[in-house]
Amino acid sequence: MSERTDKVEPPVSGQPAGADGPLNTTSLSSPAGLQANATLNGRRLAVLSVNLVTWGLLLASFASLLSVGGWTWVDRILFVCFVFGTPWSVLGFWNAMIGLWLLAGGKARLADVAPFLAAADGKEPLAIRTAVLMTLRNEDPTRAILRLKTVKASLDATGEGQAFSYFILSDTSRDDVAADEQAIIAAWRAADPDGARIVYRRRTDNAGFKAGNVRDFCMRWGQDFELMLPLDADSLMTGAAIVRLVRIMQTHPRIGILQSLVVGTPSSSAFARIFQFGMRHGMRAYTMGQAWWVGDCGPYWGHNALVRIAPFVEHCDLPVLPGRPPLGGHVLSHDQVEATLMRRAGFEVRVMPVEDGSYEDNPPDALVFIGRDVRWCQGNMQYLKLLDLPDLKPISRFQLLWAILMFVGIPAWTLMIALLPLAALDAQAQADFPVTSAKLLYGVFLEMYLSPKIAGLIDAATTTGEIRRFGGALRFSVSAVIEIVFSFLQGAVTTIRTSLFMLGLPFGRSIIWSGQKRDSDGVSWREAFAALWPQLVFGLAVCGALLAISPTVLLWSLPLTAGYLLAIPFTVVTAYPPLGRFMRRHGIAGIPEDFAPPPEILAVEKAGGY
Repeated sequence: MSERTDKVEPPVSGQPAGADGPLNTTSLSSPAGLQANATLNGRRLAVLSVNLVTWGLLLASFASLLSVGGWTWVDRILFVCFVFGTPWSVLGFWNAMIGLWLLAGGKARLADVAPFLAAADGKEPLAIRTAVLMTLRNEDPTRAILRLKTVKASLDATGEGQAFSYFILSDTSRDDVAADEQAIIAAWRAADPDGARIVYRRRTDNAGFKAGNVRDFCMRWGQDFELMLPLDADSLMTGAAIVRLVRIMQTHPRIGILQSLVVGTPSSSAFARIFQFGMRHGMRAYTMGQAWWVGDCGPYWGHNALVRIAPFVEHCDLPVLPGRPPLGGHVLSHDQVEATLMRRAGFEVRVMPVEDGSYEDNPPDALVFIGRDVRWCQGNMQYLKLLDLPDLKPISRFQLLWAILMFVGIPAWTLMIALLPLAALDAQAQADFPVTSAKLLYGVFLEMYLSPKIAGLIDAATTTGEIRRFGGALRFSVSAVIEIVFSFLQGAVTTIRTSLFMLGLPFGRSIIWSGQKRDSDGVSWREAFAALWPQLVFGLAVCGALLAISPTVLLWSLPLTAGYLLAIPFTVVTAYPPLGRFMRRHGIAGIPEDFAPPPEILAVEKAGGY
């Protein structure tokens, strides 16, 4: 493979002539000619401005509170933590507000955010070949292959099935699981008339982890395909949605990655149901607002996305980071790095900001969620060694930094809560402490923290027929209240574990990336206590101290502190199978696919895949 150069590649071979026209060399518009650079730069400047102003006002307000009676060492630590802990909420607030404004504007504003969508509903036959990849490592093969078979059946039903081939790329280390994989796929190939287009490959090692698995495919078979569609073991997509994505990529050969908006599937886990109900609303406004200003430097989540193989092979080879794990070695959170490299090479990275037949399963319980979060934490913290990559677009470099700050903010908030009793003691000693101003700032922060969820709920409530898709007004309202309470409790469960993990990173603490638990069979009280006793101890210490110092402050703190005290029962109850089945039976925390499931989800359900 040739080394990266600074030249921009000519249009990729195999594309329909004139789709994007000749490569734009004037720098007046994005590589695919979809949006003027001046427009995107103006939006980015506006977003930067409102974020900096809002962040500055928050910092000034907090500094004013802390300065009453003079600055102590506790005040200084609190202020530094606030500096690092608030940016994520500020950007989330503005993404949500922009997204809500865009969603209220209908199709006209959607076209302004995602002009490439105009190509999605074309009628011309597909002229390029796509490889559908499913990467596996010690997963339940029956469950995973069922989803891939369902994707193939759905694609065949569109009449465009001959444009796709299927690859099961196994990094499984357990021989018993590998034997099941081979038997299931052999039976599938024997029963399917397109068996020659179903390929199974098992690597003898896990070099490069998932990114290495995909690159191995590219080097072996990539020259035979224009596009690849990576899927995780829990991914499911409709054939119609995939065909629409391919039509966009076929029309615009300068789009290098096209990420679909992935939403959750129906679940009988109470934890997954509540979590994905909130994500369904929070992502809608947030993603729309983010897409408005990131434009051609969009996100890539590593699955349920189309990737153009030729530039991916040429330009997106990941470096091996200097030093030893956990921060050295192979890049773990590869997806966003690949997106930045694709954009550096002169290809757009776009996200579909609308829901369109792209699904995944969500963690079935809080312990699985925590495990996934610390894996992401380790991978994102590796980006510290990638910030100086040459020639990255400013927005791409910002996205790497932002992925780091997302996790840096977690121990910052944890330390702030740990110091809350000392801060309350100091405030009590100040006769002129501005209690009303402190309450107002606290309320503003909570509102900003919840703003993506609130914006999504407002959008649903003001969109004709949308509440009905979620089971009606009563179910929707009850589910919204449950999810907001859930989000506070779940946040406290996660933050202590992530904070402790981050403290261990400099000392070589690492996570093994392997198969994930996809289905819930409950969490015992013993398991919950063994995993979450630090949360309980932390909560007892903080809340006990606040109770002794100021019961009023304790009451005000409960949105942020109750989750520590309730971590163990929260985890057990939300993983309790009868509760999940009750919620599903009555449509609580239901999503549209619970009430009107598409054929693909029905097919998986009937085969026992949920």
